Amino acid sequence: MNSLNLAHPPNDNSVNGREVEIRGVIKSGEPRVLTNIYREDTNIVVWQRKLSGTLRQSVDDFLKANTNFETSMTVTPQSALLSVSEALGDTDQSELSENITELVDMFCCLFEIKRAGLRLAILDRAMCPKFHADKVPCRLVTTFQGVATEWLPHQAVNRSKLGVGSQGKPDHESGLYQNHHDIQQLNCGDVGLLKGELWEGNENAGLVHRSPSLPDSERRLLLTLDFSH
Repeated sequence: MNSLNLAHPPNDNSVNGREVEIRGVIKSGEPRVLTNIYREDTNIVVWQRKLSGTLRQSVDDFLKANTNFETSMTVTPQSALLSVSEALGDTDQSELSENITELVDMFCCLFEIKRAGLRLAILDRAMCPKFHADKVPCRLVTTFQGVATEWLPHQAVNRSKLGVGSQGKPDHESGLYQNHHDIQQLNCGDVGLLKGELWEGNENAGLVHRSPSLPDSERRLLLTLDFSH
């Protein structure tokens, strides 16, 4: 497939052992922005994607017809369409299956991997309610319906307050960040590449993020893609 032709730039994430202090965000409405994940001064890249009206409607119908749904699988760009379609079990969800398949193709092409770990789930509560950094090289996240992932700029984080360093306090009391306005959020439809702790040269700089809290009776449809070997 690879209709978007995501080129693979050289990985310059580590330069002569020099630690990069500034790690920011790059956003664009063009899918090629995702190649910027290879920049050493970046730990999140956002493709500000708009979902079509027909896709939004079909996803809404799917959530109304399914109280609970979750599937996890390992897919290749070639197997994703059939595997996702079978998991959804709904012939009316062909556009969603094709959309997910395109993301799988882009993800595998960008990172030169043969397969990806895929998780698609309807969530009615915050899956990971506290800010954290993932111990992965990089993760793709996108929300097809509902509120999307929250994150903190690298420079706004006191990393000593992550995990046990919070001493059990909620994020807003632990000292992890100083100002509520530091919290950033993806929009529904956005495709985010979140650089993790296991990306070479990105130790202690993995993007700090969390699942958003959901208003009563609201749900979200979340897709994540991870490296798979």
